[in-house]
Amino acid sequence: MSKTILITGANRGIGLEMARQLQARGDTVLAACRHSSGELDRLGCKVITGIDVASDSSVSRLAGQLEDTDLDAIVNNAGILEPDALGSIDFDSMRRQYEVNALGPLRVTQALLPRLRDGGKIAIITSRVGSMADNSSGHYYGYRASKAAVNMIGVNLALELRERGITVLLLHPGMVATEMTGRTGIEPSESAQNLLRQIDALGIEQTGGFRHANGEVLPW
Repeated sequence: MSKTILITGANRGIGLEMARQLQARGDTVLAACRHSSGELDRLGCKVITGIDVASDSSVSRLAGQLEDTDLDAIVNNAGILEPDALGSIDFDSMRRQYEVNALGPLRVTQALLPRLRDGGKIAIITSRVGSMADNSSGHYYGYRASKAAVNMIGVNLALELRERGITVLLLHPGMVATEMTGRTGIEPSESAQNLLRQIDALGIEQTGGFRHANGEVLPW
C-alpha cells in the first residue's frame, strides 16, 4: 500500500535520493526545502519551497500548506554542518546548527503532528558524532552538540508518542558523499536505500532507538 511521506531538506543529497526512491516505488512524496533544484523538480513529487526548519513562521506555513493531507511518515532530514575547533569557535555558528539540527526536527514534528496518522513514523536523520560514548576525536563542537541534543529530543518524542503507536527513529546515514562531507563517503543513493530499509522495517518495539542505516545499534 502506498504511503504519504514528507521529507525536509529534499532538494539535494540524502533527502533528494530518499524522495527519488520513494517516488519510484509509488509513494506520495511531499518534498519540503528552502529552494528546489532541477533534479527535485524532475521527480514529479509535490515540492513545497520556502521552508526553513529554523523558522517558526516558515514551519507553520508548511503545516498550513498540507491542508487536509494526512501523513504516514515524517523524515526530518534537513541539517547543516559548520566546522569549528577549540580556540576559534563561532558561537553564532553553534546557535545556527542547534536551530536547524536540533530544534528543526522538533519544530517540524510539533507542527505536523495533527496531520500524522496514529501508527505513523517519525525519522530523524541524526549522526553518530552526537554519541558521547563514540566520540574519540573531539572537534565539531556545534555539530556534535546539536546532534546529541536532537537524539535526546527523539527519545522524548518516542516516549510521549508511544500511546499513539507512533514510532520515532534516530538514524545515522553513514559517511555520505555530499556537499556537507566534501564528497567523501558512500553515494547518497546507497545511504538513502539503507535509511528507507530501516524506516520500513523498524516498528514501535524499536521506538527511540539510535541506529546506523546498516541496522547497527549505536551507543549514546
